Amino acid sequence: MRRGIAASALVAALAVTMAACGSSGSGSDDKAADGPVTITYWDTSNATNEAPNYEALVKKFEAANPNIKVKFENVPFDQAQNKLQTAMGATGAPDAFRSEVGWTSAFAKAGFLEPLDGTPGMTDKAAFQTSLIEQATYEGKVYGAPIVTDTLGLLYNKELFTKAGVTKAPATWDELKTVAAQVKEKAGVDGFFLRAGDGYYAMPFLYGEGTNMVDAKGKKITIGSPEAVKAVETYKSMFTAPGTAKADVTTDSYAHMMDAFNTGKVAAIIQGPWEITNIYKGAAFADKNNLGIAAVPAGSAGKAGAPTGGHNVSVYAGADKAHKAAAEKLAGFLTSAESQTFLALKNSTLPTRTDAYTAEVKANPGIAGFQTILTAAQPRPELPEYSSLFGSIGTNLGKIVQGQSSTQAGLDATAVDYLKLLPGFSK
Repeated sequence: MRRGIAASALVAALAVTMAACGSSGSGSDDKAADGPVTITYWDTSNATNEAPNYEALVKKFEAANPNIKVKFENVPFDQAQNKLQTAMGATGAPDAFRSEVGWTSAFAKAGFLEPLDGTPGMTDKAAFQTSLIEQATYEGKVYGAPIVTDTLGLLYNKELFTKAGVTKAPATWDELKTVAAQVKEKAGVDGFFLRAGDGYYAMPFLYGEGTNMVDAKGKKITIGSPEAVKAVETYKSMFTAPGTAKADVTTDSYAHMMDAFNTGKVAAIIQGPWEITNIYKGAAFADKNNLGIAAVPAGSAGKAGAPTGGHNVSVYAGADKAHKAAAEKLAGFLTSAESQTFLALKNSTLPTRTDAYTAEVKANPGIAGFQTILTAAQPRPELPEYSSLFGSIGTNLGKIVQGQSSTQAGLDATAVDYLKLLPGFSK
């Protein structure tokens, strides 16, 4: 699954109350919760590499629950946010769905989601990583069962690093620039390729300077601060330093980055575990052990970190009692230790609970590598509008790296957009 954050704002959803929600796509009859029922589940995973394994899990669920049938639908990730928002605000919403962590609190604030506390969807709350439960919580209630977690790391080609005389992963952005130049000189390929114009991939630079897009608790917009400017200046320099790939702002930039890395045309990228399966299919990583995984480099403040991403399984609040009950059972099944172990082995994704990290799961070098850097990942603040912030910053970062705007002007423009999205916040 590609990680790109959906840029469309959820602000419209926040203004919609449950009075407008209509009935579930499965019907509004109030059958007995244990009677025959058919529910709809929207899956947002990669249709080719991941979805078949989620569908296999759903079939296992049906076998274990003969009175429940599940209509499994794969919805492209980059379309899912808008489709869910539209369906839950009118009619035809799925009874359960796979929700990106950034959407969960926004949908909960809009009244679209059923709390899972005390339901079969959240029977093992203590087993999940605490930070992931925090991300699925809104005003003290849990609205999503964590099914997959992730973060960003520095992924590198060990063979190319060795050829360039690099013996360890760079720990700072300045060290990465030095390594990139060495790789270009001695291995003849670009040393580093960074995703341009995407706010999610710029977050490690902000964290490295000890800042964020906003201070949620202080209700302050910080994207135009001196720390943020310094972070983005460093980000900008990663496209012009010797040995680094020039900024690619085309619509296919993500595919270009992955193709270059998978075929050995670039030595290092910033990326998440959702691409591990595809990376292993690349010519440069026929030997899985050639993939190096390290924490993202630190900034000048000596801090390093990347966003905590992932997905939750959520239940639609507009469904009737029977459909909610069946959907809660499905949420619990999909996020069980057994199911998460299955997904980790099949999709190389990171489980959200410690009891799913079996010896077999940890034998996957990609999973083991990312597990070691998860502790440095920063959870998102409890701010329903947080996911919507990536749209403006992405647009202005694109202008900044192309020289169409100065760093300060671009970030100031972003701050103005944030004031519109976040009533009650100040600059």
